[in-house]
Amino acid sequence: INVIFSNLKTSMTKWKPDFDSAASEYAKAAVCFKNAKQFEQAKDAYLKEAEYHTENKALFHAAKAIEQAGMMMKDLKKMPEAIQYIEKASMIYVENGTPDTAAMALDRAGKLIEPVSLEKAVDLYQQAAGVFENEDRLRQSAELLGKASRLLVRLRRLDEAATALQKEKNMYKDIENYPTCFKKTTAQVLVHLHRNDFVAADKCVRESYSLPGYSGSEDCVAMETLLQGYDEQDEDQVHRVCNSALLKYMDNDYAKLAISLKVPGGGVKKKTAKPPHGGAGAPAASAEDDDDYEGGLC
Repeated sequence: INVIFSNLKTSMTKWKPDFDSAASEYAKAAVCFKNAKQFEQAKDAYLKEAEYHTENKALFHAAKAIEQAGMMMKDLKKMPEAIQYIEKASMIYVENGTPDTAAMALDRAGKLIEPVSLEKAVDLYQQAAGVFENEDRLRQSAELLGKASRLLVRLRRLDEAATALQKEKNMYKDIENYPTCFKKTTAQVLVHLHRNDFVAADKCVRESYSLPGYSGSEDCVAMETLLQGYDEQDEDQVHRVCNSALLKYMDNDYAKLAISLKVPGGGVKKKTAKPPHGGAGAPAASAEDDDDYEGGLC
């Protein structure tokens, strides 16, 4: 502490406080407190370090120190406070011209808060995606949007999930990652069907025909078959597609949508063929016999 005060003193020969040295001493103190697991004191020391870096116009280092203060709050299990510090640091990173660092900090914050608050994690991932998008880093932005989309599905905020998926898919299209676009189309169909919006689900598939390689692909055929079964209320057909390996091995949140999908009105099951009367050698019933009561008694 005495060393810090001496750095901040001015005199006839020392016109300006030595903020850089004071920040350095607080950084050392913070590490000592951290190693001693005195996280509250470590947090305070990091914030003082940030204060002096700010005085010295060293904003990047100030943001780093604030982010570290957030990590001390994480160690104290005070997650809301931890996230506040990390968000503040990310804003300073952006102001300082280092948006990539800001986006990565927000991504880390999202991972930290996810077990505690899915809603806040969605917000952080979307913030991070926005920072990358502003820098034309579309692949990184799409990956973060993907995290947000999955959590929105888990939260059953399906309207927002549908919007996020469309934006994510457009980004993958822009960077010509067409196989991932196919998977996003499948996810869109599942989300829209759970929203009871068959028209929107069908539109997603039709729009995807313009993607190179989609028409006739395994993903395309599966979605066409699923939509047909859903439209015809064919429970067996929908069940077959939704329990296929293609859908079961999607990201867990989408796989759950697949296996829980129900056809409208409860659906109908296809009749299984019955063996003919009189055993295997007996003549099969005619089509006319089968259809005697097809339309009910009239």
